[in-house]
Amino acid sequence: MGTPEFAVPSLEHLQSEFGIKAVVTVPDKQKGRGLQMQFSAVKQKAFELNIPVYQPESLKDEDFIKNISYLNPDIMVVIAFRILPRELYSLASIGSFNIHGSLLPKYRGAAPINHAIMNGDKKTGLTSFLLEQKVDTGSILLFDEYYIPDGSTAGDVHDVLMFRAADVAVRTLRMLLEGNYEPIMQDDSLATPAPKIFPDQCRIDFSRTAEMVRNFVHAISPFPGAWCMMDDKRLKILRADFVPIGSGKPGQFNIHNEKMTIVCGSGVIFPKEVQLQAKRAMSIADFLLGYRGETEGSFS
Repeated sequence: MGTPEFAVPSLEHLQSEFGIKAVVTVPDKQKGRGLQMQFSAVKQKAFELNIPVYQPESLKDEDFIKNISYLNPDIMVVIAFRILPRELYSLASIGSFNIHGSLLPKYRGAAPINHAIMNGDKKTGLTSFLLEQKVDTGSILLFDEYYIPDGSTAGDVHDVLMFRAADVAVRTLRMLLEGNYEPIMQDDSLATPAPKIFPDQCRIDFSRTAEMVRNFVHAISPFPGAWCMMDDKRLKILRADFVPIGSGKPGQFNIHNEKMTIVCGSGVIFPKEVQLQAKRAMSIADFLLGYRGETEGSFS
């Protein structure tokens, strides 16, 4: 059970190693000016692998639950999907497990990678755990630790963990089949939230330290993207460097020698990749080649 690209390598590896009776994903959506129907990445891969696909509007739909029960599932694997009701995940005779993009109980929620980078964590990883009714709280089966290289964006870490998740999925499923595991209960007192991040929460606060601003930028790159206003248009900063020293008014920028500096509460950031509203993402050098505005000013 999954939806985005993050779940695709796991789908491929599990099919190759064990075989999959069915895939469950979200309903198709209309997208673009032509309102063409768009499949989820998981559905597209399932079609390529000739695996039957279910796309219920509601996971509590009685007919859907009956259809899954007729499959007599041994194990359900959930990666980047929706919250399953107990009457569904309890159909698996051996167990149902989820793979989450953090070292639980840290960063329970929809955006664990983003919050790890935003907080400047040096380490994150993956956790496989048995499903319980409350989200991301089930007993832990496996950890896979990953040390975050300095300067990584959420997109960078996502792409690494996406492929590591496939290995975790295979190892976890094998453990369950062999019965060779001892689940570890999560310590709820150590839990931290990782709620979804929306575009209106992504405006950059340059009064914070340069390191915090850089972490914020990288935490939501490439999507939804940290932004500020430049010439009445949103400018997303997708990648940046920083130095902890520097003075001036927070938000003050200077353009010189194909580089941009922006003053923060303490320190300075140097955008490396940006995207102006309605334009493609590009390096700061390419952006400044076409820039005809003021070379000094302040972001709002």
